[in-house]
Amino acid sequence: MPITDVSLDEGASITHPDLVDLAGCRIGAGARVGPFVQIRPGSRVGARCKVSSHSVLGPAVELGEGVFVGHGVVIGDQETGASGPTRIGAGASLGSRATVLPGLAIGRGAMIGAGAVVTEDVPDFALVVGVPGRVVGDARDRRGLEPHDPAGRLDEVAAG
Repeated sequence: MPITDVSLDEGASITHPDLVDLAGCRIGAGARVGPFVQIRPGSRVGARCKVSSHSVLGPAVELGEGVFVGHGVVIGDQETGASGPTRIGAGASLGSRATVLPGLAIGRGAMIGAGAVVTEDVPDFALVVGVPGRVVGDARDRRGLEPHDPAGRLDEVAAG
C-alpha cells in the first residue's frame, strides 16, 4: 500500500508503513497511525492523535489535537471531499466503527459511541450514540447520563 506526499511532523509514527494507504496528508507531532488505515489528500491529523486500524479519513478531514479514532471508523466523503472539510475538535473520541458523514463538525471533547452514525454537527463535549447519532449527555458529566435524561431516553438507548 502506498505512502505518497505525506508530511510527518516530529515524533509522528506509522506502526506498519507497508500496511497503510496515505496520500497528500499531514500527520502531526506525536500522532500514531495504525495498520490498514487510509488517509486521503488534504486531510490533517493533529498532534498526539491516534488513528486506529482499519479507519478511513476521506479528503479534507481535519483532526484536532489529541483526537482518538477507534478501529474501523469512517470519517467524511471517501472520494471527493465536495461537501467541504469534516472537522473533529481537539480531544474528541470516536468509538470503533463510528461513521461521520462529510462536511460535519464534531465539537471539542465530544464522545461518539461505537457504531454511531453522525448525520449532523455535534456540539462541544456532547455524548452521541445510535443510528442516526443523537446527543444523550455531556461527556464531562462523571456521574453518568441520568441528569441529562428527564424524558427517560436511556431506556430507549439501552434497548437499541
